[in-house]
Amino acid sequence: MTFEVYGSRPHLIIPRLLITLFIFLNNEKLSMSSDQLSPLVADLHLLTVLAATRSFTEAARRLGVSKASASMRISELERAAGVLLVRRTTRSVGLTEAGQQLVNEMQPAFERISESYTAVKDLVGAPRGLIRVTAPVALGRQHLAPCVAAFLQRFPDIHIELELTDRFVNLANEGFDLAIRHTNAPSETHVAWVLCETRSILLASPQYLARRGVPSHPSDLAAHDCLLYLGGSHSGSWTFVRHAVRSAKRKSADKAGERVGVNITGSLKANNSEVLRDALLAGLGIGLLPDFSVPSGASGQAQRQPLVEVLPDWQVQGFFGEHIYALRPWSAQVPKAVQCFVEHLRRSFAHGFSTALKSQPAR
Repeated sequence: MTFEVYGSRPHLIIPRLLITLFIFLNNEKLSMSSDQLSPLVADLHLLTVLAATRSFTEAARRLGVSKASASMRISELERAAGVLLVRRTTRSVGLTEAGQQLVNEMQPAFERISESYTAVKDLVGAPRGLIRVTAPVALGRQHLAPCVAAFLQRFPDIHIELELTDRFVNLANEGFDLAIRHTNAPSETHVAWVLCETRSILLASPQYLARRGVPSHPSDLAAHDCLLYLGGSHSGSWTFVRHAVRSAKRKSADKAGERVGVNITGSLKANNSEVLRDALLAGLGIGLLPDFSVPSGASGQAQRQPLVEVLPDWQVQGFFGEHIYALRPWSAQVPKAVQCFVEHLRRSFAHGFSTALKSQPAR
């Protein structure tokens, strides 16, 4: 027999057996019946979600209830406990010392319950359930969306919520199962699967280069219009490192690994590579794109105004990662649906992002 903790989503239903497990894991001897304990477990679960989200609105959304209902349940839990658990202000929600202590003791048990229940469900039948995924806007629109469509056709019992955003998402606090990110060093607190390699490319249109000239060294960029990616603390400067392999092929006398820093300026800054790509195609300047946003030539726009690589012997550091990863907060069990989706992405991204770019010789 089961009861709903909150809402009607399948992953929010906990069998009575797991309530007993909850008591056992916390080494508690409660003089309550299962019927008396069920609402308490529901409210305690809500408190742990509220602690992660720091928002009644977000906690209610994740549990499929109204904000008013979530607030009322916390108030009832406080009355039952006889102590204030949550500090509410017009701008924020925080836990009292008692509330934080309770969450610290309950959270590991709820995580183990969730993992155990997921493992049992995965023993039988086809993969099923909801996967909440976050990804950068450009990567998601151009490459992830087609993968999702093919995956859902193959696994009709799996549902995906895909949120495309260029902000850094806290997966655990915001309830995401998976993030697709380009990075050099994924967090050790996450499970990370490499999907493919990726690189950053400095680009311009032939129209712009014909008008302003082709830079032969990173220092030449100080005299050019550069389109800036708004990311981290590097927005006003680029740091270049010379490629070892390409320098050897061209028999350059310059040493591989040479580093050059350049302060750059331009008429456009944006935190989205698609916006910068369109500005490059319009001939507004020289800009940095991840290879997954480089026009492939399939579109009419790219055919009319292709982009060429600038300073191909050099690599800009610190903006886009060198690998695309699928990331998940660490847990002992990975749901079968998530495993299937990751394997699908690894097959789809296995060959990376092909770019057939020409480089413009310096003049």
